[in-house]
Amino acid sequence: MNKLSKGLPGIALLVLLTTHLQAQAGDTLQLWVDGICGMCKDRIEDAVYQVPGVAFADWDIASRTLTITQSPEPLDENQLHQQIASVGHDTRRIKATDDAYEALHGCCKYRDAAIVAQHEGGKLKEEEHHDHLHGYVYEHGKGQKRIPLVGANVRWLGSPEGAVTNADGFFELEGADEYGQLIVSYVGFATDTVTINQEGTVQLVLADAVNLNTVEVTRRRRSTEVSFIEPVKVQRIGEDELAKAACCNLSESFETTPSVDVGFTDAVTGTRQIQMLGLASPYVQITRENMPDVRGLASMHGMEYTPGAWIDGIMLNMGTGSVVNGYEAIAGQINVELHKPEEGERLYLNLFANAMQRFEGNLSLRHSLSKNAHTGLLLHGKHQKGRFDQNGDGFLDNPLSEALIGVHRWRFMGKNGWMGQFGIKGTLLESTGGQFDFERGQSEDTDLWGSTHDARRAEAWVKVGKVFPNRPYASMGLQLSGNIHHQESTFGNRSYDGDQESFYANWIYKTIITDTRHQIKTGASWQWDHYDEFFEGQVFDRIESVPGVFGEYTWTGREDFTLVAGLRADYHNLFGAFVTPRLHLRYNFSETAVLRATAGRGQRTANILIEQIGAMASNRNFIIEGGDSNLPYGLEQEIAWNFGLNYAQEFIWGGRQALLSLDAYHTRFQQQIVADFDAHPQALFFYNLDGNSFSNSLQAQLDYELFARFDIRLAYRFNDVRVDYRSEQLQKPLIARHRAFLNTAYETESGWAFDATLNWQGQKRLPNTTANPEEYRLEAASPDFFLLSGQITKSWKDGLFELYLGGENLLNFRQDNPILGSDDPFGNYFDASMVWGPIFGRNLYAGMRYKIQ
Repeated sequence: MNKLSKGLPGIALLVLLTTHLQAQAGDTLQLWVDGICGMCKDRIEDAVYQVPGVAFADWDIASRTLTITQSPEPLDENQLHQQIASVGHDTRRIKATDDAYEALHGCCKYRDAAIVAQHEGGKLKEEEHHDHLHGYVYEHGKGQKRIPLVGANVRWLGSPEGAVTNADGFFELEGADEYGQLIVSYVGFATDTVTINQEGTVQLVLADAVNLNTVEVTRRRRSTEVSFIEPVKVQRIGEDELAKAACCNLSESFETTPSVDVGFTDAVTGTRQIQMLGLASPYVQITRENMPDVRGLASMHGMEYTPGAWIDGIMLNMGTGSVVNGYEAIAGQINVELHKPEEGERLYLNLFANAMQRFEGNLSLRHSLSKNAHTGLLLHGKHQKGRFDQNGDGFLDNPLSEALIGVHRWRFMGKNGWMGQFGIKGTLLESTGGQFDFERGQSEDTDLWGSTHDARRAEAWVKVGKVFPNRPYASMGLQLSGNIHHQESTFGNRSYDGDQESFYANWIYKTIITDTRHQIKTGASWQWDHYDEFFEGQVFDRIESVPGVFGEYTWTGREDFTLVAGLRADYHNLFGAFVTPRLHLRYNFSETAVLRATAGRGQRTANILIEQIGAMASNRNFIIEGGDSNLPYGLEQEIAWNFGLNYAQEFIWGGRQALLSLDAYHTRFQQQIVADFDAHPQALFFYNLDGNSFSNSLQAQLDYELFARFDIRLAYRFNDVRVDYRSEQLQKPLIARHRAFLNTAYETESGWAFDATLNWQGQKRLPNTTANPEEYRLEAASPDFFLLSGQITKSWKDGLFELYLGGENLLNFRQDNPILGSDDPFGNYFDASMVWGPIFGRNLYAGMRYKIQ
């Protein structure tokens, strides 16, 4: 690949910088934290994850023990105690303030004996006893010195009531006239039972520390998790979920996620696009570690630039998100977390091959230069040169392609809460499609129709943050990123060239107002883009500059209710000033049932050429009916309001836990650019919306462990997406109104894993082609169809080595005649953009994963 050979000249140097790897083992820390229920568990663990240096946290309800695995970055234990106390829970070092404690949900009042008794199944005493016992608890120091034990547990034998010693080792306990034996305990010390037969103040000394047998408490986590206490419903898709399928890149990572649809833009280029709430991927804000990623000229191909093997996790939420991340989200947000340079495997290698002769290799390396400095390298290479034409239409079923992508990143920890990271990324990609015998570089007078696509992209980013040690609730951060993107594409006799230069800055400050019940984020941002596009002899050039400020207030005055209200004010150099309000509400009926509501506004500039690049694989004339030469393409920005409700309920069914999720969203466009494929089969019209455009999306999902280690996921979704075209209101084409989904996953204790996913997609309306001659007409709608995929994985040494074998489209379903007019690609009726189903038939694949911890 001649162009790829010129790319990323620094990759060899970057490899050398990360060749000397050293082992890193996370230290384990155990703390006693008071609480009594599952809601307490979620709250404590979520709070702890906000503290730098925490890699994993698990709080055990029965023992009140919080087990923390440290990441390589420094962990401030005092900050850990402060963070836990700030959300209302006592530790042995710091007692939560009365305000923080009173803000807890009623069932979480661990200082209330009646509530404790309800959780423990005990009986409340019929009367209160007001006689008190005072005392101190010590441990032996050097010589005869006694050292106060802070946070020791003191309670009467047979009583649910207890006390915790303060910084001086002092405690006060009621019920001295009823109970005679006192139990004193502290983690790491021998529990002592003392008979009290005196009045006044007692002094107790615990025996020297003893070695305890290790007790490991484990629970089986879902591969996709949803928190019950966050105000926004966020689906956390982990590596285990991504490993259920091939997931060669981000666009292929949602096969087992019913909230996202994946399809193709056309039958020539192989470009994948996702849909959420019935809307295409440009309406979804896609970020990488909370910084802009897939947008602008990368909005259609950009998900191919993130290999699946690099992904540590995906956070997905439907509807509008936080104003902190900008104003562009309309249908949802997808945030991608890559493998971190400071944690995880030192080496991760993934190799993949499939029946289309697609070969891929992915390498992830990380190295700790010191306790406070870490670096990581991610490499990806792809080679696909197999030619296939299973349907016999004379066109390649999949394009020939090659790619080379690399990321090098660094992370540093400074003093007094400072931290920073920066990274660079380079992408080189080229693909060739079209008629079976078409070769890249053929002379222009060839009678073969072909398509080529070349993309070159360079990115860099910097993050700087500070947590204030004396104010653990306060932090600030600065995000900076920039990219240069260039692509060249040809489709038969037409060509498209695009260049984009972008810069992004976002400053965020987080603090509280009076106490932790009132939290606020505020800051300022700037998005700058320069676009230069050339298509069919026309130049489309523009600069967009959008400075803005934002504020987001979170109220957690009640444990069962959270309010998040955000507002942005931005000024666009072409469209003027505008505001973006967003609201999120959460109400917990119980610790296993939550209702969330969301409402907000989104706004974006449509890049109509790249977003309809699939239509360039046709002989349709692009007709842009813009009225203002000062605006991009002469058209207005797109503005939409999104409203959503979702309900989640965990329950026990047949002795096993189940999760039911119900979602309902309505998106209504105030302004939209309509891409009209129906007005004429040889033309594609673009014009401003005059009327209504909306999307209604309903989804029901059930996750259930049918028996030990066997999970099923059932889902049904209904999408009603309508647009007022100039002729009439119609369903948006190529979107299934009905979809059903079944995923099963089974794991054995011996390292085998079996996964299968069955998709049913209902009929899709097809654009009107009645003006064509009969032999070049499409049906009014596509048929419904099923897609089946599956994978078998065998792992050894606790998952450090894995082999997997799988298949896509195992039922071998293919769309008949995906290319209209394939017999005459230079004729008036040629159109490869009417894709509603798979083009390639059954596709088997195999691969391996190898890790060094």
